[in-house]
Amino acid sequence: MADRPYTLLSCSMSLDGYLGGATEERLMLSNDADFDRIDEVRAGCDAILVGAATVRKDNPRLLVREARRRSARAAAGLPSSPAKVTVTARGDLDPRANFFTAGDSEKLVYCSSDAVSTARGRLGPVATVIDAGHAPRRMRRVGEDLHDRGIRRLMVEGGGTVHTQFLTGGLADELQLVVAPFFVGDSRARRFVDDGRFPWCSDHRARLVETRAIGDVVLLRYALSDRFAG
Repeated sequence: MADRPYTLLSCSMSLDGYLGGATEERLMLSNDADFDRIDEVRAGCDAILVGAATVRKDNPRLLVREARRRSARAAAGLPSSPAKVTVTARGDLDPRANFFTAGDSEKLVYCSSDAVSTARGRLGPVATVIDAGHAPRRMRRVGEDLHDRGIRRLMVEGGGTVHTQFLTGGLADELQLVVAPFFVGDSRARRFVDDGRFPWCSDHRARLVETRAIGDVVLLRYALSDRFAG
């Protein structure tokens, strides 16, 4: 198998496994102390990947927030924040979104083969658009291409479809899962993962390597491969 980056999945969910509510209003599943922890993890990565739905719905900036961490990256000859990566089937992203306009880091858009030309016409001035082929091999191809571009540590921040593809494809090395102390209770909301055939089941359990209370949320860290870097 070709090389791929060390891949860390990061997610916050409710007690009943939802990534947010059923409305357009963003539901905060974490707290300030955990946001700072996530910022530290981001600062130690080469790239951050989110799905196109996350770019459209949440409009994330995906930047390292803390000035000291940005300065440390700059002192090491790195951009102040990791490269930003997204994966899209149709290429229908807004070039004015924060993903493209915020920060000085590289922006990479992996697109299905049949939409590459359209995506390059729309996003070419603000990002590098790359042919990612077709499912189900798409995420493996993304990882291999990122490795070829020098990305050695990749942080995946969702959403549910992206998490599912990395997990069912056996492409994740670590999961950092934060659980918020409340229920969403609405099946219209988005769950952490979709249905799928996951490598971890009752006969093959993921290895829990850390539990940590962070205020009123709990961090669960799981090793998902023998490449786990504790």
